Amino acid sequence: MAKQFDLVVIGAGPGGYIAAIRAAQLGMSVACVDAWSGADGKAAPGGTCTNVGCIPSKALLQSSEHYEQAGHHFAEHGIEVKGLGLKLDTLLGRKDTVVKQNNQGILYLFKKNKVSFFHGTAAFNAKVDAGWSIQVEGPNAEELIAKNVVVATGSTARQLADVPFDEDKILSNDGALRLGSVPKKLGVIGAGVIGLELGSVWRRLGAEVNVLEGAADFLSAVDRDVAKEALKEFTKQGLAIQTNVKVGEIKSTAKGVSVEYVDAEGKEQKLDVDRLIVSIGRVPNTASLGADTVGLKLDERGFVAVDDDCRTNLPGVWAVGDVVRGPMLAHKAEEEGVAVAERIAGQQPHVNFDTVPWVIYTSPEIAWVGKTEQQLKKDGRDYRSGSFPFMANGRARALGNTAGFVKVLADAKTDEVLGVHIVGPTASELIAEAVVIMEFRGAAEDIARICHAHPTLSEAMKEAALAVDKRALNF
Repeated sequence: MAKQFDLVVIGAGPGGYIAAIRAAQLGMSVACVDAWSGADGKAAPGGTCTNVGCIPSKALLQSSEHYEQAGHHFAEHGIEVKGLGLKLDTLLGRKDTVVKQNNQGILYLFKKNKVSFFHGTAAFNAKVDAGWSIQVEGPNAEELIAKNVVVATGSTARQLADVPFDEDKILSNDGALRLGSVPKKLGVIGAGVIGLELGSVWRRLGAEVNVLEGAADFLSAVDRDVAKEALKEFTKQGLAIQTNVKVGEIKSTAKGVSVEYVDAEGKEQKLDVDRLIVSIGRVPNTASLGADTVGLKLDERGFVAVDDDCRTNLPGVWAVGDVVRGPMLAHKAEEEGVAVAERIAGQQPHVNFDTVPWVIYTSPEIAWVGKTEQQLKKDGRDYRSGSFPFMANGRARALGNTAGFVKVLADAKTDEVLGVHIVGPTASELIAEAVVIMEFRGAAEDIARICHAHPTLSEAMKEAALAVDKRALNF
């Protein structure tokens, strides 16, 4: 017999599980369906972010950073390390533990908020009088009926044409997170967030890393000053990054992988590596949704078509996160999930894409929100710019981490903050202040007049805001 709910959420990634919890808080009866399984075969809610994305990559970045600090930087602090070794199985085991803790945390939150969880693959079955029939396939097949449905099925890694992932030699983000040994030579196709983060992990652990990027500019979506500084630091660390390349034939060999490509100067080259990470973007996960069964509209790229409020073409059916337009970011998905739950409840929330922050968790970290200087020039916007280097920040000196800067862009007449760009220590945390200021349409002067604790890295934000008016105090 079918089970009836006010809302069924398909997918328990950041957008899905948050939508389910918020809807339950608002008094709805809610079910959430997710197919992800852990190594033990048990349910592993959290989606790509928790299982093979944000969480495990940050765990490996942290562990690899400790390893690099011990091997190369502890001596600066008078700390001698002898016989430094790497137990990769322990390092990966810690990552797996962190992931499982997050899986269990979501299951706990479902229980706490009385969300019914079903482990399996969900697909639209039919339109019925009471709403929508959703069929769950898995160990315990179920039919669920709901007045409202939220599709939050996320995305999967994009493959190169004719080069499928085998997760042994040719790796997606999934395989790159669980290599059994440190490769001597590692190739990365794509110098985006995933390529740079995972390339950094294995470089720190001892791999020689070569990154091939098709775009002419390094980090083309990032402010040019930030991208230039980041490229300088990554190159100094040992990441070999080439841009404006055209990748040709890729072959698995007895020893590893061979990549033929044409470099920026038009010369034919070949790169032989032990392992190859392919990070060229992601595609929406809609193949098993049963969209055709009920007439759910998808666009030409397979994304669920939605309006500004995440409504689909079907009454009572919504979609959020990676499976719809907009940036493929976990926190964007969460905001949409909350907003949709509240809209179903009759409220009027909003999600401001202009103040969604972006972060790359390399060292130095890169974070930004709002317009880049290049975008403002293209738009013909009259602006002022202020920058402050971490080299002049007392806390950064004490940390021994002085690479990078904070850059604030403000309207020339109103002083409204239009964009903030950071490359440097804890940029991922510092960007939050900029998001708050921009959400309230604050001015650079507002940041400049706020008292920041000393000594902190956040003082670089204050100084950059002061620099917009050419009155930085410490540089």
